[in-house]
Amino acid sequence: MNAHGPPYASGPHPPHRERAPGGANPLRRTSDRIETWFLRFLLLVLTLGLPVASVSAGATAYESSMRTVHAQTAQRHQVTARLTSDAGGGAADGARQAGIRWTDRNGKERSGTILVRAGTPKGTTVRVWLDRHGTVTGPPMTAYNARATGWFAGSTAAAGMVAGFLAARAGMRHVLDRRRYARWEAEWALVEPLWSARFRQ
Repeated sequence: MNAHGPPYASGPHPPHRERAPGGANPLRRTSDRIETWFLRFLLLVLTLGLPVASVSAGATAYESSMRTVHAQTAQRHQVTARLTSDAGGGAADGARQAGIRWTDRNGKERSGTILVRAGTPKGTTVRVWLDRHGTVTGPPMTAYNARATGWFAGSTAAAGMVAGFLAARAGMRHVLDRRRYARWEAEWALVEPLWSARFRQ
């Protein structure tokens, strides 16, 4: 072992380098700083805008759907009808069209067609929905449907915000990368002859 100690202790310490003011990296380019600040701005917009957009879209869709629920509930009613024809096929064939007949509120006989399970015999009684004109229609929208619509609209708005964030970030990076590559090419055009000259000697 060296009596003077290890080699790194025998000489003077390496010169201390002063850190850049404010902790800034001297190797960071202007484009790097622009990208960092733009990303922070996008994150701020996403953090504040995501809940607002999703809640607003969900609430609007829910309120609109609930108006439809109230309107359809008020305009539609159920009656008991009787099949006037057999629904052909077997139970495994799904649904088939069959004729029905019922008596409206004025005591007048009405007829129409509905989808029933295949194989349902003639004379079977079924419950059908009618609109205010007495036409066979589907059941009214329910509050559950309205809530599902609200959640779907809110989720779609949130997904749109995230997609917009990712697209804006990718677009900014693409623009900055094009500028960086152009600058590198310009600098290499100045440096490359000097490097080539060293190997020609």
